[in-house]
Amino acid sequence: MIEIARLQKVVQQSTLIDLPELNVAAGGITAVAGLTTPHKETFIQLITGQTAPTAGQIRLDGINPFAERTEFAQRVGFLPAEDGLYERLTVRQNLEFYCRLYGLPLDKAVAMLTQVGLQDKAQIRVQQLSPELARRLALGRALLHQPHILILVDPFHRSAPTTMEIITKTVRQRAAEGAAVLLIADESAALTAVSQTIIIMNQGRYSHSYQPSDQPTPPAHNLPFKIPARLEGKVALVNPADILYVTSDDGRTYLCTEDGRIPTHLTLTEVEERLARSGFFRAHRSYLVNLQHIKEMISYTRDSYTLILDGFQPDDTQPIEIPLSKTAARDLRDLLDF
Repeated sequence: MIEIARLQKVVQQSTLIDLPELNVAAGGITAVAGLTTPHKETFIQLITGQTAPTAGQIRLDGINPFAERTEFAQRVGFLPAEDGLYERLTVRQNLEFYCRLYGLPLDKAVAMLTQVGLQDKAQIRVQQLSPELARRLALGRALLHQPHILILVDPFHRSAPTTMEIITKTVRQRAAEGAAVLLIADESAALTAVSQTIIIMNQGRYSHSYQPSDQPTPPAHNLPFKIPARLEGKVALVNPADILYVTSDDGRTYLCTEDGRIPTHLTLTEVEERLARSGFFRAHRSYLVNLQHIKEMISYTRDSYTLILDGFQPDDTQPIEIPLSKTAARDLRDLLDF
């Protein structure tokens, strides 16, 4: 259903994409990883028909996405990296708008909200949603017209484990119903868990591919316990017990200890996966907190919370304060039973 052959895109004598072949049959889930920003943007533009290839061809359910724009919209569900929702409308109104656009009955919106776990958020305006719940809604919009093909860009972006699980389950279900699914994202445990085949690109060119099912899964007790962090001229291996919290800032992830912030090449989600057995909690979209170092939870307003950790900021007498989202505050109460 997804067929790519001898695909090339050359811009100003620079080859941005060179992919000899990619095929995803009905029921298949394939991921393309390893694309840096300019190559990734170019590949997305090609696969969604926003630009024409320099050479080769793309066929999605038999159509040319560049030449047949109306058919593309009818047959393909597309989840971009940015959610692209109408923030002033409610969650339900967003999906009802697309129901009208596709000529679908409005009750399809209600059914989709249930599928992505947002049935209790139907009357909330999108601007009030947490980033991960907005991600679920954007996925629901892409699935609404039951497309034959799904193209998902960074589907797990801004998602906590619960949302990642819902997205994975939903994608697998749609594939089981006969859709062909193409994921465009960085390699991660979440991507490996849902994909049948992963194609690795290097500087926009095909490097190799593999099937995650063929990769041996190490026993849990053999998983890497320490977190690598790059320092000047060396790599430090940080014990999770020494980490007070982990934060993401300007695209970089930092391990925060009593001695200061240590940068790591891992994403916040990848660090979270490695620390899953070590008592860490996603307090906010940009913060993981070591539960053993939480001292207090302060409620400033009905929707505003802060965690106070043991110790102080390096070279400071101020306590460590971590923002806590409303949803995370509820989850923390359930987790610690208070």
